Amino acid sequence: MARQTHIDSNAKLLAMPEQDYMNAAQLAYFRRLLTEERASLESALAQTRQTIVDSRGAGDDADLAANEETLRLLLRQAERETRLLRKIDVTLRRLDEGEYGFCEETGAPIGLQRLLLRPTATLCLEAKERQEMQEHHYAKRRSA
Repeated sequence: MARQTHIDSNAKLLAMPEQDYMNAAQLAYFRRLLTEERASLESALAQTRQTIVDSRGAGDDADLAANEETLRLLLRQAERETRLLRKIDVTLRRLDEGEYGFCEETGAPIGLQRLLLRPTATLCLEAKERQEMQEHHYAKRRSA
């Protein structure tokens, strides 16, 4: 049922005229979405941290090695969750400052479809593609 409500909300946003881009309803929707995602991430991060604390190693060498690998994966997961939390906080700040939904590089609208897929996006599609091409070019030059 919640999924259907989410789909209905997305459809309503996408049906709005272009000139209504980042109107009060859209801003409220993204604020709620980001706030819910933040709360969910905080909960998951607390659980991950508790699992790390509880994973004290005991047993033979094989058990310790398996525990060490699990711990390494949990730490990577906690790092990803922490980075995403910071990104959500920055996005909420952009929302408060009236900059949400607009490209940091060009000032152009990022677009509702892109924001629905990645609510923390800060670049429009063209600017993101340009950035990725530059990164790819730089990576190729470094490996040569």
